[in-house]
Amino acid sequence: MSTFSADQLAQLEQQAIELPSWAFGNSGTRFKVFATPGTPRDPYEKIADAAQVQKFTALAPTVALHIPWDKVDSYDDLRAHAEGLGVQLGTINSNTFQDDDYKFGALTHEDAAVRRKAIDHHLECIDIMHATGSRDLKIWLAEGSNYPGQADLRGRQDRLQESLQEIYARLGDEQRLVLEYKFFEPAFYHTDVPDWGTSYAQVAALGDKAMVCLDTGHHAPGTNIEFIVMQLLRLGKLGSFDFNSRFYADDDLIVGAADPFQLFRILYEVIRGGGLNNPDVAFMLDQCHNVEDKVPGQIRSVLNVQEMTARALLVDGSALAAAQRSGDVLEANRVFMDAFYTDVRPALAEWRESRGLPADPMAAFAASGYLAKIAADRVGGVQAGWGA
Repeated sequence: MSTFSADQLAQLEQQAIELPSWAFGNSGTRFKVFATPGTPRDPYEKIADAAQVQKFTALAPTVALHIPWDKVDSYDDLRAHAEGLGVQLGTINSNTFQDDDYKFGALTHEDAAVRRKAIDHHLECIDIMHATGSRDLKIWLAEGSNYPGQADLRGRQDRLQESLQEIYARLGDEQRLVLEYKFFEPAFYHTDVPDWGTSYAQVAALGDKAMVCLDTGHHAPGTNIEFIVMQLLRLGKLGSFDFNSRFYADDDLIVGAADPFQLFRILYEVIRGGGLNNPDVAFMLDQCHNVEDKVPGQIRSVLNVQEMTARALLVDGSALAAAQRSGDVLEANRVFMDAFYTDVRPALAEWRESRGLPADPMAAFAASGYLAKIAADRVGGVQAGWGA
């Protein structure tokens, strides 16, 4: 394990990546949802699947819930179930993008009655947070317009702020509101929260308990995402990540699949800005496993984040800073690229074994027989959401 210093190994050991409950259910493209044998039938089984990722990697100690997809009669029971499996309940994600009432908006809608419904949904989410012990309420809004002149752009921003103010006022002392952005889809002419600047403007007006969520798939092609990471960390407003990967739009693929170097660059700026293992910056996956098995798909994702974090930790900061100060462009790039090209996999495998974990979590999970067991035990599982 000479690849890593004791300090670097300590940082890797602290790393935690939250899993999304919905990633274990059936999801799909706009044309077809493909069923998978052993798909969870309820939130309890989603959490059981998530616990397998933690068991084999020690990287995924919490599970995010989505309301109403993960509504249950007793959140105390769900919380006890999770803790019994060695994981905790994490972020609560709201949903104002599936009801017919929200066709022309939810928190931004012209009709006060529709806004009231959307606000009340978020207040219910906060009540659930109290029951689950969750800290963060994550809000993504599928709101905007398709045609010039269709909507009052300024009025919608004003109504959004008013709605968020009421939701924010209900938060407990240790709770946060995290506002996600996305540059398009399902709205195509304008989106109400299309970029980090709009999200930042909205949460900055709310207060210290409101933060920005950065989804790595929610940007236009060519966007320098690591610059946004740097800026939000610099401003103290980067609350969380949704890690995934994209080739074209919001593909929600396994993180690092399309551009591992981009993931490396992002994680370097996380480390540079003090965001690694910072309790104020939550790491989470937000992915849809459409053609691959769900549990190993999540295992692959958290391992990809771990591997690129390990490489980013190997950047020689002193040598890089010296090259930057002297204007030595090629040397600075060499230092950076040397870390990226370092094959950390053997050292990580040895380190896992030293901690009582399998050297190859993917192979160990495949050999466990878990997928065959749930395929035999579970019949008719979908998901309380896209697959329903």
